[in-house]
Amino acid sequence: MKIDSHQHFWQYDPIRDAWITPAMQPIRRDFFPEDLQPLLENTGIDGTVAVQADQSEAETEFLLTLAEQHNFIKGVVGWVDLRSETLSERLDHFKAFPKLKGFRHIVQAEPDDLFLLRTEFMEGVRTLGEYGYTYDVLIYPKHLPVARELATRLPYNRFVVDHGAKPLIKQGELEKWTADIQSLGKRENVCCKVSGLVTEADWENWSLKQLRPYLDVIFESFGTSRTMFGSDWPVCLVASAYERWVEILNEYMKPFSETEKAQFWGVTATEFYNL
Repeated sequence: MKIDSHQHFWQYDPIRDAWITPAMQPIRRDFFPEDLQPLLENTGIDGTVAVQADQSEAETEFLLTLAEQHNFIKGVVGWVDLRSETLSERLDHFKAFPKLKGFRHIVQAEPDDLFLLRTEFMEGVRTLGEYGYTYDVLIYPKHLPVARELATRLPYNRFVVDHGAKPLIKQGELEKWTADIQSLGKRENVCCKVSGLVTEADWENWSLKQLRPYLDVIFESFGTSRTMFGSDWPVCLVASAYERWVEILNEYMKPFSETEKAQFWGVTATEFYNL
């Protein structure tokens, strides 16, 4: 089963979705399962994991409703207030939804670079693990050492880094990110999504040649048993059609064994999210 481990849906709201800037005009509209399904069929992708884009329980419920209506949505990564004193009660409520697999917080937007290690937040993440949920780590390169510390302190939690921690591809910055990704990759409880890289490159002028050094580092650091394909659709559309991203990764994966390809395209995500 081929899985897209990272895509979004939304009913566009210019105030709530202010992160979608005027420069991102192609995605300043609604995106629903009906828009994605033909792209999956064109590329042979069997199912997806829908990931929150807004930090509200309403967003989690929205994605769960779509998942109930569309079989190709195999899992949902939602949002819940991980610092809330009623977290356990909320997770008890969500256990009624089998397609809910994990949670995410938009840490990259937090002004505190050490946010991941705040006691109340870290305890919330620990509680997720106790309930069997995964945690998606959405960060910038500067947060990688902090993410490693989080994974070290919570060895029984399962983490996945979204978008390779958003390396500064357009600026050509590789050295520091490489060292930090390699260090994080030594934590066996951490996986990495090969997603969102085209939007960190030059939207108008990116290529596999430009992405290859970053892809090499991710695969060398995590191996195919801990890497998973993600499109970051529809955000990717500012830089690439869905089909082109799949095509580029198929080209990159040509030297890999059939077992490694199967892990990357579906097995890792299926096992990580228990799809």
